[in-house]
Amino acid sequence: MTVGRIDLLVATDPLILRPDTPIRRAAAQLADTGTAAAPITDDSGILLGVLTQKDCFRPVLLASYYGEWDGCVDDFMSANPVTLDLGTDLVSAAEAFLEHPYRSFPVLEKDRLIGMLHRESVFRALIQAG
Repeated sequence: MTVGRIDLLVATDPLILRPDTPIRRAAAQLADTGTAAAPITDDSGILLGVLTQKDCFRPVLLASYYGEWDGCVDDFMSANPVTLDLGTDLVSAAEAFLEHPYRSFPVLEKDRLIGMLHRESVFRALIQAG
């Protein structure tokens, strides 16, 4: 099997959130775009964390129960997420998806966010390569 890099599979236009975004708005954006996870960056593009749909379940559930939303992305995001380097090969990316329960990984180049790599993209690429 010829193994390529993930650079052609990375979604370079992901939904990007800021830590001070109200959680209600962030959850709605995830739902509206069908996004499983969104990177959280500061103003200079440095990755601070990731907010997943799963991270939003508690505030969504509490809002449905109490009728009010409380908090911002920073309160619910996963800090220090597992990331992949833009130069990662396809097999290593597949192994990362096997090792971790995530549906997507932030992809970095020299500590700068390039985009998100989705499990389904790696899955399709492996099928095509095999």
